[in-house]
Amino acid sequence: MVQAQGWPVDVHPLPPLLHNRPQLIAREVEALVEQLRPAYGSVAVGYADCGTYGALDEVCERLGVRRLAGLHCYDVFAGAPQVEALLEDQPGTYLLTDFLVRSFARTVEQELGLDRYPELLGDYFGHYTRVVWLAQSDDATELAALRPLAQDAADRLGLPLQVVPTGAEGLSRALRTLLPEEAPCPP
Repeated sequence: MVQAQGWPVDVHPLPPLLHNRPQLIAREVEALVEQLRPAYGSVAVGYADCGTYGALDEVCERLGVRRLAGLHCYDVFAGAPQVEALLEDQPGTYLLTDFLVRSFARTVEQELGLDRYPELLGDYFGHYTRVVWLAQSDDATELAALRPLAQDAADRLGLPLQVVPTGAEGLSRALRTLLPEEAPCPP
C-alpha cells in the first residue's frame, strides 16, 4: 500500500507471529525503533495496541513515536464502530483479515497446535458462533481467490462465514496519520 500511494516511507516489518504472543510486541517494537532512529528523521509504528494492554503505548510515549490508532488491526481495517457492532451482535465472532485468510493453516492451526492436537478445537473455539472475514482487498480477482480460503478456515472451525467488505481505505487513512506533515499525500 505504501508503494502504491507513492509515500516516501520505508517499511521494516516485525514477524507477524508476534500477534500470537502480544506480550512480546512492545519489546520488539522498542528494539526496532531504537535500531532505526539513527537512519531516519521520523519513525512511526504500524501496530494498533494488538493485545499489549497499553504496553505498546508506554513504549511509544517514552520514545516519542506514534502508532496506529485502535485496539487491534480490525479497528484499523473496518473501523472501531463496525467491529464493536459485529461483536455486540454476536460476541462469539472470530475475525479474520486477508492476512489471516492467507495464512490460517500456519498462524492459527499450527501455532495453536490444532494440526497436532485437533481435539483442542473445542477448547479454543467452542464458544465462537461465526467467522467474519474483514475483506480488505479492492481487487475482485484477489477477493475471488481468497473467498475459498476464508470459507475453508471457517469450515475448519465448524463455523458459518460472513464476509464484510472493508476495502483498504481504513488502512490507508490510518497509515496517512503516521506520515510526517510535509510528506506528500496523494488523495
